[in-house]
Order: sequence, then structure tokens, then C-alpha cells
Amino acid sequence: MKIYEPEYLKPPENVIAAAGRGLLLTLRNTGRGLSILFEALFWTLTIVPVLQHRREVVRQGFICGIKSLPVTATVALFTGMILALQAGLVLRDYGQQVQVGTLVSQTMCREMGPFMTALILSASVGSAMAAELATMTVSEEIAALHVMSINPVRFLVMPRLAAMMVMCPALTVFTNVVGILGGMLVAYTQLNVSPTAYYENAMHYLHNKEIYVGLLKAWEFSLIITGVSCYQGLSATNGAVGVGLATRRSVVISFLLVLVTGYFITRFFC
Repeated sequence: MKIYEPEYLKPPENVIAAAGRGLLLTLRNTGRGLSILFEALFWTLTIVPVLQHRREVVRQGFICGIKSLPVTATVALFTGMILALQAGLVLRDYGQQVQVGTLVSQTMCREMGPFMTALILSASVGSAMAAELATMTVSEEIAALHVMSINPVRFLVMPRLAAMMVMCPALTVFTNVVGILGGMLVAYTQLNVSPTAYYENAMHYLHNKEIYVGLLKAWEFSLIITGVSCYQGLSATNGAVGVGLATRRSVVISFLLVLVTGYFITRFFC
């Protein structure tokens, strides 16, 4: 018996066919991923499922937030120190090294804080989500949930999304504070800028817009990381090899989408 196979799934015959097939596959995967993300977001915003699965939400929040604190603090500290050192050396040539606090605070709150936090969560938490769900998929545990009439999106994706939506902005605030303190340390020890002058410049020119834009980025990055990671996990095939591929794809795609989305948000609010 001949099995029907859609045209875009057949082996391409030339470059144009290959490009079209790749585009169709990308659109199909994007649509499926967005469908899972929007369904999980719907269940999250209704609150009732969140309360029903509060233990799992708290557990995922602990994994996303508390367990990520050491690496986040380290990255944030040295990010602020590098920003202060590089900018301070240039500003010192013009006698304006006292302004380094302004540059570090605005850059951390608007750009580097949410960006570095998203990269850390993509590499640590997002990859773990993809690997866990991919293992469940290839071992047919997801199919068993369907047999028991349990919605996998509500049961598995929603708690992870709810936890990430809270912890990513919270970690971003933590990253901003640690980064600014790291910049203060470098400004005091390397640029001869007093902590008082650094603090006054950092806070005086830091407006609410920079803070809110950074938090908006963090919230959108949480959707991207969870949506990509969970979709890659739920669509995994081919056993252990598929688990590895799903994990790698989740990290790579999350990195790319974070970069692209961050640019467009910055451009929109500039």
C-alpha cells in the first residue's frame, strides 16, 4: 500500500525545491511552536491551573531562579566590571571618567542585563527543559498522557512558562544591581571615581524608561526560551540522538531569537 507523503516532505530535486521545502518546514514548525506557547500562556493567565499545579510551578521557579543565582551573579559582576573598565579608559582621555556610572547603569538596565540573563537561562534552564521533555517524548510518556486525557501543554509546559515569566525579570533586576556594583568596584579601584560620585551619576541619569524596557525584554525573552525549549522537546524523535538534537536546537534557536528580538525592541523604544 502506498503511503501518502506531502510534497514539501519529499526529497528535493534542485536548489529551488530545497529552499521551498526548508521554508515550508520552518513555517510549519514555527506555527506549531506558537500554538504550544499561546496555549500555555492562556493556561497561565487563567491563574486556576497555576494554583492547581502550584507545587510544580514553585519547583520550576526554584530551578530557574535560585539555582541560576551563582552563575548569574558571576556573569553580571564581570559584565559590569568590563563595561566600566572599557568605557572608563576611553572617558579618562577626555577627563570624564566620572560619567562611567551613567553608562554602566543605562547599559545594564536596558541592554546587557536582560540579554545576559536570557543567555544564561537559555543555556542552563532552556536546555534542561528541552532534554527533559524530549526524553519523555521518545520514551512515549507524552503519548501516555494523551491516553489518560491529560493535556501535556497544561501539565508540563504551563508550570515552566509561569515560573520563567516570574524568574526571568527577577533575575534581570538582580543582574542589573550586581553589574552596577561591579562597575562601581572598577571605577573606584581603577579610575579613581568615588562611590558617591559613581552612584549619583548612575541614578541621576537612569530613567524609568530604561528600567521598563529592560523588564519588557526579560518578559519576552522568557516566552521565547520556554516556547522554543518546550516545543523542541515535545517534537523530538529518534531516541537518544533526537534528545541531543532537540537540546542543541533549543539553545541555538533561543540565542538567535533573543538577539533579533532584543534589537527590534530597542529600535522600537529608542
